[in-house]
Amino acid sequence: MVKKKSVKEERSLPLLGELRALDKSFMNSEIGWETTAYFEENMIHKLRSYQSEAVRYFHYSQVSDTFKYRNMNHVLFNMATGSGKTDLMAGLILYMYQELDYQNFLFIVNTNSVLNKTIDNLTNPQSAKYLYQQPIEINGERIKIEAVKTFPKIQSKNTIYLKLSSVQMVATDIYTQSENAMGKDDYERHKVVILADEAHHYSASTKSEKELEQSWEKAISIILNAREDNRLLEFTATIDLENKSIYQKYKDKILYRYALDQFILDRYSKNVKRIQSGNSDEENMLSVVLLSEFRRRYALELYQTQIKPVIMFKSQKIDASNEANQKFNDLIETLTPEIVREFLVRQKALKSEDESETLAIGLEYYRKNDEELPQIVREIKREFSSHRVINANDSDRGAGMLEKGQYEALNTLESPSNLYRVVFAVAKLTEGWDVLNLYDIVRISNAKNTKGDKKTTMAEAQLIGRGARYNPFLLEGVRNYQRRFDEHTNIIPSLVLETLHYHTINEPQYLKNLVKSLDEMNLPSGIDRKNPLLDVLVKPSFKKTDVWKRGKIYYNQTIEVDDTHYDGLDKYGVDNQSDIIVKWRFVSQEVGYKDNIVQEDYTDTHQIVVQIDKRFLNKAMNRLSFYHFANLKKYLPNLTSREEFYGEKWLNIEGRTVYAMVPLTFSRKDLTAVEKLEILEMYLQEVALKIKSGYNREKGTNKFIGYPIKEYISDYRKRKPNYDTGKLVLDGTPQNIERYVIDTPTFVYDSAIINLTEKQLVDRILDRVETLREQYEDVYLIRMDENMHRESSKNEKLKLHQFDAHPKTIHLEGFQPDFILYLKNTDYFMQVFIEPKGGNLLEREQWKEDLLQYINENAGELAFEDEVEGIRIKGLKFYTINDGRGTIKQLAQVALNKEFEGLSVN
Repeated sequence: MVKKKSVKEERSLPLLGELRALDKSFMNSEIGWETTAYFEENMIHKLRSYQSEAVRYFHYSQVSDTFKYRNMNHVLFNMATGSGKTDLMAGLILYMYQELDYQNFLFIVNTNSVLNKTIDNLTNPQSAKYLYQQPIEINGERIKIEAVKTFPKIQSKNTIYLKLSSVQMVATDIYTQSENAMGKDDYERHKVVILADEAHHYSASTKSEKELEQSWEKAISIILNAREDNRLLEFTATIDLENKSIYQKYKDKILYRYALDQFILDRYSKNVKRIQSGNSDEENMLSVVLLSEFRRRYALELYQTQIKPVIMFKSQKIDASNEANQKFNDLIETLTPEIVREFLVRQKALKSEDESETLAIGLEYYRKNDEELPQIVREIKREFSSHRVINANDSDRGAGMLEKGQYEALNTLESPSNLYRVVFAVAKLTEGWDVLNLYDIVRISNAKNTKGDKKTTMAEAQLIGRGARYNPFLLEGVRNYQRRFDEHTNIIPSLVLETLHYHTINEPQYLKNLVKSLDEMNLPSGIDRKNPLLDVLVKPSFKKTDVWKRGKIYYNQTIEVDDTHYDGLDKYGVDNQSDIIVKWRFVSQEVGYKDNIVQEDYTDTHQIVVQIDKRFLNKAMNRLSFYHFANLKKYLPNLTSREEFYGEKWLNIEGRTVYAMVPLTFSRKDLTAVEKLEILEMYLQEVALKIKSGYNREKGTNKFIGYPIKEYISDYRKRKPNYDTGKLVLDGTPQNIERYVIDTPTFVYDSAIINLTEKQLVDRILDRVETLREQYEDVYLIRMDENMHRESSKNEKLKLHQFDAHPKTIHLEGFQPDFILYLKNTDYFMQVFIEPKGGNLLEREQWKEDLLQYINENAGELAFEDEVEGIRIKGLKFYTINDGRGTIKQLAQVALNKEFEGLSVN
């Protein structure tokens, strides 16, 4: 009998898994590759870490030896709504042009609204949302982006040709072969990159499991297959991998994934909260107007910053939307202070346990400012007048009904010169809408469909995901692109500046369907209800101990680094005296990055001398943007010229011999100029990585400072997230954050607000307390919550920083491990740093584990203030769900020099 595969096995993504492994493998010939300088020099937005990672994975797919004999002409980027797919496309256009010599790009999408927006993004320098710096320059060459209807037969140097079209028009041209249209022959003439946005619309034949005669999918396939070197790059936030046919099509094409829940948890979005109301549409309209104005006034009064919160009223039918638009205009036109006062009285009378906390705070603001209501109402009538309302209910397939200029207004709602505050729409804005200052979406009731079918609620969930894009408003002169107030437990009103509210009808079946749709999207959201601060208290029993009264916790000291320190490449960890050996072409066993164990096999290799001179150095450094002098100077502040960089204190290649490691079967000794250049570039890329990681303004030392426990371990307050959708799942296990009361005196706090992985770690350590007590009189587990002293400089002191001699990439920010195990006997005191980690963060935060392991490996080098003796500092590898990496076993080895016995590992 054939064993049935599990769902997880069926939905594995081999290409993505392979790329992730390759990114960590020492056998990757492109290891350490980073997006080159021309990205930052020519793009308005600096790529975020996950966008850079996506470009890096794509780079591997196109140039790595691993894929040399595989057809990588079709890949898909599965990235969350709002995560910057258009920025990524803009960067990939530069990459494909510069690195792979592509000049012709075809952008396709299924809706005119997205198409028009992208035309502005990529080709209109006058647009506020244009994504490139002006002018575009790469290696001293000025590059022009030219929007075209057809790709020219004779192509100009330094020109990128960009054809932007709806997929409908492209398919029509392919099937009808009309004059001045691009048919298959035109896509055979020059190699073309297809950028297919909203790609989930292009699989009709795959879904139906039969060849459709003139489908969009087939038209795209015709263009892709017109030449072997044509490329198809697809982008979508939603791909239905539960559909077996879709899964089979894309399982080996999904090159990168960045899920919506991770996007939100990484703080790149607004929080999402739901306000459920049984009020009439008119009352909901007034409450959301008051909430929107509270946002604007709060930002101005407290932070002296101007924001313009936008409201969207969402209907299911155009007639209902137009009717709601008229009701709204009438409401604002007839609004008086008396109407507002009466509304405030009614809402106070309806006060309940489930009332919206945010709305309650907003309405209380107006009650406290009753004498200002006449002025406030005048401002509301101005801010929300009919001239500042857009009705976006045109037909996307036709010429449209938006008044002249309203399309531009919809796509520039963040602009200070754009005065619109309200949008009425049905479906137009579901895909491709980029507005960042959307703060309220109001669902207009529909008597004929109050329950909401799955299609309706899924469309609403997708709209919520799009509206959750973060608004990078100015705060104290700084524009941030991640949420700032998530953990600020004492200033709840500030959360209103970073939260999208979805105002829903209060119909049980509709809400059930909506929550289900949000869950399917894995979009974290919850009802906006009161969420009181929870007190986390130091146990009175712990305060009676000597550990509380006289104990200390230790973190390493940091010192500033002066530029004069960097007077040679040796200060960056680069050996510039020994001969150079470049692992060029050789056979070696597979090498992973697990538990810091590296085993390489060089038995079937030998080394050949590579004769190079300054001509090769100049050529290689010209080709690598890192070595352009202006950039090099950023990292080597004492360098005066490129000529000096060639000298003995720096690169010193002329004083050393360069060897290339090759297989025994490689018998040639005379290398071509191209091969020599390739070998030299590989070495220079390795050096560049070390220079970047080695240059920093502050570094940790091996000296540890003790901080009195009673001054740094204290009561604090924290809220438990009240999400009821989008449960974060790591390694197949839900990770809800809950409050757990912990009675044992070993845990110094009375409770902990933690996720399941953290709770599991706590339980496993507490299960082993009696074993630890055989060797230690004092055994205490301390939760180092990030909220402790968040607004105090104390928080900065309680961080680990990488050491001066640390061999890995430098991270200046330091970090605070989540737990400290405090162990003390009559002979010595041991402090063990422990950090639980979800599997999704292992790769990104590997540097933290490297630092913890470095402490163990260099215990003899650690020093302590006032030369105190009898102190041991240790660190454990990351703890993951179910302890799959053996962290508890390592704790036994570190603390007891043996394995724990007789205890369950579950």
